[in-house]
Amino acid sequence: MTDTAKLAALAEAAKSALPGAVLDARLSVGELTLVVERPRLLGVLTWLRDDPDWLFKTLIDICGVDYPERPEPFEAVYHLLSIHKNLRVRVKTSTDAATPVPSAVSIFPGANWFEREAFDLYGILFDGHPDLRRILTDYGFTGHPLRKDFPLTGFVELRYDEEQKRVVYEPVKLPQEFRNFDYLSPWEGAQYPLPGDEKAQSPQKG
Repeated sequence: MTDTAKLAALAEAAKSALPGAVLDARLSVGELTLVVERPRLLGVLTWLRDDPDWLFKTLIDICGVDYPERPEPFEAVYHLLSIHKNLRVRVKTSTDAATPVPSAVSIFPGANWFEREAFDLYGILFDGHPDLRRILTDYGFTGHPLRKDFPLTGFVELRYDEEQKRVVYEPVKLPQEFRNFDYLSPWEGAQYPLPGDEKAQSPQKG
């Protein structure tokens, strides 16, 4: 049986074993994605881990995705590996900024830091996590930097204040006005004219 056939069988088995929990099963370019109901996420992960026909016992990663146009803009995405079957499966569920996703730490202890990372970078909450706090940004950081609406400049900046002898946080200041670039002349100042670079043409001498 090919890997694609195995994944198709896995999709059918999951739908049969967990009626209503799997909202969609997408098999594309040799990869299977199971879209599951958020309240039943842990049941799906437990079944994938423990079912003797599949044994997805290795949690490879949990990551977040931001789709701002959706009513529930965030996805928590779980990547699992079955050494038993030499297969991988992706499990996804959606949420918003206020609704927590059930924590998978009780099923996969390695989910601890992955969930902290998703919380830190996207603001995704995980209900039942034993220690949900930032892991990559500083504790005084404002916002979640991988959200699509997060400004490139950030909200605050930190620096070491020599007088106070400590690190201080200050609102981001942009004292220099944004420059207006002339994209018609990207090589202004070159020694030879470029096609379309009207400004580089020498003025006519009368």
